[in-house]
Amino acid sequence: MMELGQANQNVFADTLLKFAKRDRNVLVVTSDSRGSGKLVQFGEALPQQIIEVGIAEQNLVGVSAGLASTGKKVFAVSPACFLTTRSLEQIKNDIAYSDNPVKVIGISAGVSYGALGSTHHSLHDYATLRTINNIDIVAPADNFETREAVKAFLDYPTPIYMRLGKKPMVDLHAPDTRFKIGKAITIREGNDLTFISIGEPTSRALAAAEQLATEGVSSRVISMHTLKPFDEETVLQAATETKGIITVEEHSIFGGLGERVSSILTKNNICLPLKIVGIPDEYTVTGSQFEIFDHYGISNDGLAQTARDLLGRS
Repeated sequence: MMELGQANQNVFADTLLKFAKRDRNVLVVTSDSRGSGKLVQFGEALPQQIIEVGIAEQNLVGVSAGLASTGKKVFAVSPACFLTTRSLEQIKNDIAYSDNPVKVIGISAGVSYGALGSTHHSLHDYATLRTINNIDIVAPADNFETREAVKAFLDYPTPIYMRLGKKPMVDLHAPDTRFKIGKAITIREGNDLTFISIGEPTSRALAAAEQLATEGVSSRVISMHTLKPFDEETVLQAATETKGIITVEEHSIFGGLGERVSSILTKNNICLPLKIVGIPDEYTVTGSQFEIFDHYGISNDGLAQTARDLLGRS
């Protein structure tokens, strides 16, 4: 059984505090997000290393870019749904175009806000940020990937975006796993089909693979924690070694992981069954994160059934 850990947001805050105590150049800028970003303890311990701009995301990005231009290691923390829409122009111009290596942290991402509805869901951030030059994108699947990403971010030379959720995550990785931005991690080997997942739904893909194993279906599970730069090599290997691919994301089916995988297969003239599992082109149903996942098939049973359909075993 997979062990339940903390929410990735908590792990982010705890890990960042540890490194900030050692390095006064590590700064946090928030937009009234100290509580929701689990940064209260950070502020109490290091009040000179946290800046609160209030509910003003565009100011947050501008201030963060200015601080980064002086050599500070800046983490700009705000709810993903607002950070990547209200301040998109500032992310594009002040951070990416101006080459200020701000670490843009979108909290309560995807459908983490649940019943607050589509206004508070960030189902667009992969798509919009993918099209901006000079900003990378990471979405950790569990606590391990979150800790390792924060470590990598400290001296990361270019702008980067990370999205995090609110729910406790299960631990997916073996103790000797190595994490590298831009390099996917194969969590489970298999030769019948491949689940390629990004972010928090990855645990659902792994559970579906374990369920399918009881039916004699061998499923590979890949944690594609980095959307940009993208690990094309691992995708191509899966495409040649398994009979189909299912992509899983807490994002619109347009412009995210699924379409990235599809484009790779197309440009390499690879034809095999592919199913993109995510949020369709509609306003999301009302419910908790897990209820929304279940409704759209981002669940153990839903993904297992998608696999059966893909393989013609329904």
